[in-house]
Amino acid sequence: MAGARLLRFRDAARSVALTPAAFGQRIKQLEDQVGAKLFARTTRKVRLTEAGLALLPYAERCLGTLDEGVRAARGEVGPPPQDLVLGTRHELGMSWIVPQLGALAVERPYVNLHLYFGAAADLHRKVRELAIDCAVTSARSDDPKLDSVRLHREDYVLVGAARLFTMSPLEKLEHAAKHTLLDIGPDLPLFRYVRDAKDGERLRFGRHTYLGTTAAIQRRALDGAGVAVLPAYLVAKNLARGELVRVLPKVALRYDHFRLVFRADDARRALLESLGASLARVPLA
Repeated sequence: MAGARLLRFRDAARSVALTPAAFGQRIKQLEDQVGAKLFARTTRKVRLTEAGLALLPYAERCLGTLDEGVRAARGEVGPPPQDLVLGTRHELGMSWIVPQLGALAVERPYVNLHLYFGAAADLHRKVRELAIDCAVTSARSDDPKLDSVRLHREDYVLVGAARLFTMSPLEKLEHAAKHTLLDIGPDLPLFRYVRDAKDGERLRFGRHTYLGTTAAIQRRALDGAGVAVLPAYLVAKNLARGELVRVLPKVALRYDHFRLVFRADDARRALLESLGASLARVPLA
């Protein structure tokens, strides 16, 4: 850029604090890298070649971008716009994350936040494969490529519709044999919060029904189709209205934590941790 501006290598070298020999060597290295002569030089004058003229606007753009980056790092201008894809479960996204989108946009106007809905295993896989940038989930992962920050404790309750227990109570562990357990799949990921509790392994249900998502399980529990282990935040209003009741309240269910999961090697860790801090300030709903 100095050579193109001054078209005198001695003056150009002085302007960038190099000796004429060092300046000439830098130009030669750049020409070797590009694979074309950038300057036509004689003893009397220097001019840009066609290749030099073609490269010039890109060099100006690169230096301009670098200058903007330095100013951004100094806090003189805002960060550049960027897209961020956040994955989550459907019911958590709709009840807790979507209501926060407006506030998050005001707090970080330079971030265009997109949502992706999926199951826990799918979310971990997509973060690992860089298909999405981060995910909110309570599912644990031992993947060394993933890191996370805690957001909220997630408590669980064992619930059912009140009318379900009129004819067939569920007051003792042995009563479970007359009831249906609603869960996500055959591996019973929700029931493990009961199974791992004290006396929980003695609980045996007569039937199992798999419904794929907690939203579907909540709907069928409200219909009286069975007993379910569900997040406390998800059924808080149902419990308050008496639409669902807690069963076996003396069984202390295990709890988990919602986490913001991201790649351990993600260069945007500071931004992701800041996003996690913003999410953690809003109670689960």
